[in-house]
Formats: sequence, C-alpha cells, structure tokens
Amino acid sequence: MNAIPNPIPARHKNVNRAEVCDQNFAEFVQNWQGQPSALGPQPSAPVLPGSLCTARDFLALFESQLVSRHLDLMARVLRVKNKVFYTIGSSGHEGNAMVARLTRHTDPAFLHYRSGAFMAERFRKLPGMDPIMDSALSFAASKDDPASGGRHKVWGSKPLWVLPQTSTIASHLPKALGTAVAIEQARRIGHALPVPEDSIAICSFGDASANHATAQTAFNAAAWTAYQKLPAPVLFVCEDNGIGISVKTPNDWIRASFGGRRDLDYFYADGLDLAEGFEQVARAVHHCRTTRRPTFLHLRTTRIMGHAGTDFEIEWRSVEELVAVEATDPLLRSAAIALESGLHTKESLLAQYEDVRKRCFAAAEEADRRPKLDRLDDVMAPLAPYTPEKVAAEAVRADYAVKRAAVFGADKLPENLPPRHLAIQINNALHDLFCKYPETLLFGEDVAQKGGVYTVTKGLHKAFKNARVFNTLLDETMILGLAQGYANMGMLPVPEIQYLAYFHNACDQIRGEAASLQFFSNDQYRNPMLVRIAGLGYQRGFGGHFHNDNSIAALRDIPGIVVGCASRGDDAATMLRTLAALAKVDGRVAIFLEPIALYMTKDLYEAGDGQWLTSYPPLDQAMPLGEGRIYAEDAEDLVIFTYGNGVPMSLRAAREIEKKLGWKVRTVDLRWLVPLNEAFIAGQAKNARRILVVDEGRHSAGVGEGVVTAIVEGGHGATPLRRVVGADTYTPLAGAAFLVLPGDADIVAAAEALR
Repeated sequence: MNAIPNPIPARHKNVNRAEVCDQNFAEFVQNWQGQPSALGPQPSAPVLPGSLCTARDFLALFESQLVSRHLDLMARVLRVKNKVFYTIGSSGHEGNAMVARLTRHTDPAFLHYRSGAFMAERFRKLPGMDPIMDSALSFAASKDDPASGGRHKVWGSKPLWVLPQTSTIASHLPKALGTAVAIEQARRIGHALPVPEDSIAICSFGDASANHATAQTAFNAAAWTAYQKLPAPVLFVCEDNGIGISVKTPNDWIRASFGGRRDLDYFYADGLDLAEGFEQVARAVHHCRTTRRPTFLHLRTTRIMGHAGTDFEIEWRSVEELVAVEATDPLLRSAAIALESGLHTKESLLAQYEDVRKRCFAAAEEADRRPKLDRLDDVMAPLAPYTPEKVAAEAVRADYAVKRAAVFGADKLPENLPPRHLAIQINNALHDLFCKYPETLLFGEDVAQKGGVYTVTKGLHKAFKNARVFNTLLDETMILGLAQGYANMGMLPVPEIQYLAYFHNACDQIRGEAASLQFFSNDQYRNPMLVRIAGLGYQRGFGGHFHNDNSIAALRDIPGIVVGCASRGDDAATMLRTLAALAKVDGRVAIFLEPIALYMTKDLYEAGDGQWLTSYPPLDQAMPLGEGRIYAEDAEDLVIFTYGNGVPMSLRAAREIEKKLGWKVRTVDLRWLVPLNEAFIAGQAKNARRILVVDEGRHSAGVGEGVVTAIVEGGHGATPLRRVVGADTYTPLAGAAFLVLPGDADIVAAAEALR
C-alpha cells in the first residue's frame, strides 16, 4: 500500500472512535497536498499508471466503500436511539468490494459479517436493487427486510446468491466447500444446477476464525479433495485485520500458516489499496474459476472503530496504537487515489461523502417507520414449514417402476419377498429413494463398497455407482457441510453419521447452520436433507459409550428439524418415504435415527418366533408425520409410551404384566421424536388407568420428559405414572451396559409399583 501523504493528527482520548474516523476522512481530504492529474482518466483507462483497476472500476468500488462506511456510522449513531439493533461493522474491510466486483452474482457467497462493501458492490450486478435501503431494513429489524424478514441482521440476498449467515465464526466454511463440490458433482450425475456450471463458491472470514477447528476441517477437506484431483472451486477469502475482538493475531501468522499449504493455492491481495489490490484479487478469482481448485485469498484489511458499537477500544488499546491503526483506513487511500487521478476534486469528493451519509440516514429513518415482527406466529413462520397434503402425495408418488425393476430385478421387488429385519428394509427403502430421486446422494464413512459398518447400505454403490454413493474422509463436520452444499445446489443429500456419539462432534452444522437457514432467510433458502444416524443402546457386549449412545437431547433442542425413529422394518420404509418428502416439498432437515441393536433382530418373544420381521410395505403407503403405532389399542389398564428399543422390550414386558397382574396393556410406539405429537400422546393417555413412560435415554433431558409434559399439560397429570429410564451416566462396556440401560424386568417392576 502506498503511504498516505498526510499523517492523521493524534486525537485526544475520544471514546467514540467512529466519530474520530469520520473526522479523519474530512480532514484528510481538506488537507491533501498532492498534485492531481490534469485530466482524469477515461472510464476504461487505469485509475493509476500500472493498475489493472480502471477508472470505472474504481468509482464503483469507492462508492461501495462509502456506502459500507456510512452504514456503520449510521448504525452507531442510531443504536443509542433504539432505531438500529446491530453494530458489528465493516470499517477497515471495505476492500472486499473488489471480490464482489470480480466475481459474479451467481457465485454462491457465504460471507463474513464485515461484508458491507462486498454487498454494496454485488448489488450492482442486478438493476433496480438498493443496498442502502435493504441494509437499513435489516439493521432496523424491520419485517420488510428482504434478507431475513426482521429476524436478524444478516448479509443475504436470494437474487444475489448470498446465503445468510448469523455468526461467522468459521461454521460456514464446510458448507461453502460443500457447495463448491456440489457444483462439480452435478455434472457427474446429470443434475441441472441453479447457477452456471463454471460458478465458484465464495467464503469470507476473519484471520482469528481461520484458527477455529471448523475452519481447519474445511481447509483439510478442500486440500484432501484437490489431492485426489477432484475439483473443488471454493475461494476462501481470509480478511486479515490482525485481531479477533481483542486478541491479536501473531504477526504474519496467516501467510506463514497458509502460504505453503499443499493443495490449497495461496494468493495475497492488499485490500487497503484498490489500485494495487485489484489485480491481485483478479488473479485469485481467475485461478479458482479456471483450475477448479480450492483457492486461499489472503486479503489484507484493518479494523477501525472497534469490533462493534459496545467495544470501547480506548479502554484496552493505547491512543498511539489506535491512531496508527486509523491511519491505515482504506477510505483514506481511496480518497488519495481519487484526488491523485483527477477523478475527484476535494469539493466533489466531500460532497459525495456527505451525500452517501444523507442517503444512509434517510433510509434508516424510513426503515424505523416500517413494521416490525410483533406476532410469534410470524416470527416462527419460516422455521418449520409443513404442507401435509403435498408431503403425503409426494411420499406415495410411485412413477419410477421401470427404474426400480431394473435395480431390484422385476422378479425380486421387495414387496413380493418374505418378511425381513430392520436393516434389510431400510436398505430396500434407500434403493427405492434412489430410484425415485435421481438427485439423491448417499455418503459418509464406509458406506460405499463396504455397505456401512452394519451393511445397511449394501448394494447401493453397485447399483448407483460412485457418483451417487461414495465414501468421505473421517470427519462428521465435513459430511454435514457437504450435505448443506448439495442441498444448496438442489440435490437431495442422504449423509450417514456412523454413530450417534459422532454427531455431537458436528452438531453445530445442523443446529447453527442447516436448520437455521430457512429461519434467517425468511424461507428464501432451504437445506433439504435426510440425515441417517445409527445409534441408541443395547448392542450386547460391544461398544461402550461411543457405540451405545442413548442420548438424543442435542437433537431435541434444535428448532425446526424432524427426527423419526423406527423400531421395525415396515415402519422404517414408510417413515423414510415421508422424511424424504418433507425434505423435497418443505425443505426440511430430516433426521432418521436407526436403533443399531434392532438392525438384525428377527424375534420378539422367543428365539425363532420371527415376530420382529416385517414385510416391505407397498409404495402407496407412507407414515404421516407425528403418527404413532399402537399395540392393543383397546387396552386401558396400563398404557406404555416408548420408542426404539423400548418397543420390543415393552411388548415383552406387557405379556409378563398381563400374566402377573391380569392387566390389559397398550403399548404406544411414538415413532416421531421431534417434534413430539403432544395431542396424540394426550389422546392415548386419556383413558389410561396407569401410565409408564419407557425411555431408553437418560433420566435427565430424555424424550420421556417431553412425554410426561404432554400428558400433564393434556390434563391427565392425576393418572398414576412412572418413568423407566436410563441412568445419568455414560454407557460402559460389555455386560455392565445393562446396569445403565432399562430392561424388560425394569418395566415389569415399574408396573407392579403402580398397583
């Protein structure tokens, strides 16, 4: 970056550094002593000798920088008047406008929260859009905000392919890489993309976030992909301002860490100088688009005015340090270029600066007058859309007979075969989904040739080849990041998480990213996916905690998702049809929880009885969301609510209870765990004389707590009730596991205690 001709005068200890930076700009321009060009350059000529940035480019970029700066200044002023509700600013990062100008509006973008200038510049790509008004509506949490509908201040736009991010502490990097991989995957499966085939995915983040584990997993996966000669056109833009809130990044750490990393191609650009940085950014973008390789753009930035409006840097940084940082303000360098090139006089430059300020404040005042969200129903409207009739119709759509005959064999259709156990019926249902949806992809650890640890995906790779069924690296975060990327590009991903315990390693990819997208984009973007998770307990003599994880509390706490758990094969098939339809029709994040211990179970009461084998249901059958299965519907002496492994346990216990106590026992398989069907639960409790809730999860935070709440709130709290649950502990190895998990005898004992 060229030196600023005029030093910035040292300011006294003004707490309001935004005010200082604002004054600095005016004083810098007024005091500029350089020699302007006699005649400003022509629009297509370089703004300065030797620069790739033309006068036309510069004037657009400079205006975008000014828009971003004055949005920041406006937010700080109006926040104290309760007219603005977000003050994390972009000041010092305005050079990211170059990335926007040199890419396309159809390049999916996942942005750092300091992306005001990027957004202002990208708005130029389509006519009739107003970045100032749209941003003001978002700052004001207005219901008219076109990005999130007033739910959060996010940089987002459906027409501009900016997918909104709420907290960009690296959690968006895996899905950005997943989107890049999906762009290339579409060609291999013949899928029509919603963006041009040569698009790239853009992902920006701060230097502090580059150290986050979630960022590192994305960098590793990107390099892992490129190492295998697979295309992954993602442009990682590290906006290096040298500090994370108040923790400084070691000097030159980003270059040292990423400059020589194999298969992550490194470029540097000076984001503080439009004349110098423009060509550097252009080279990185061109490289990413033409080579289709993961590209790391190290963009030099700075941070002025603090992390946010509540960050009073003067309290923890010296005045000298603040003044030195404020002297690197990129707007000062842009002002110098504008004056030196003759594109602006001092008067015209200050006039534009003030004109943009007026536009920002006028937009903010207008945004403040717009309606805000004032009804809970409106707040939650995009969170969990559900159109039952359309979902039901899609779940039973069966117009793929030719394809399934070719896959299964016309004489081996699963509905014409003898009853089978759970794992085989899941496998049959997955084959059917692949026949029905050519855009379906199944991936995870060991799922392809091996067919999964429990052979549940056996044969899918052979039938649908490596383009649709493939193994990933051992990284659950990236598996779920890939799923989001494929969903972004209109595919139906079916990722497998090998064990429930492994999901916890990557939970935020569902909780903070996939499940929140519809909510924070006002249903403009969706992440349809069907996540398969093998889990729960009762694997005899095997596994310990990681392979007998009986806690789904983390899943129950994620807004908007659907979690189904089938205990038998026919239910699994009809549930999978509905889960896939929920993803396709309503864009839902659907989780299918598979009880490992029941995969191969054939018998219910005695060895050889075959009573836990089921026939494959015809294609015109699908399980409605929330519908449970009832055994002995007319029984009222005791009603047992349960799910998963608890279903066969409860059925066996029911037989013993009837022998011992003479009671008629109804067993209710909930099947759907998130959301719980509270009306159904209350209805089943209505005529019960006694109630047991059998929950193989832990005593605390289990499904059973939700069931009891539904019973009590349904008006049946006076009915004698007990829970049979697991202990609040991790599951040990071998036989000790059955000291922790509830069993048949525990259910019988609990019933006897209700006499």
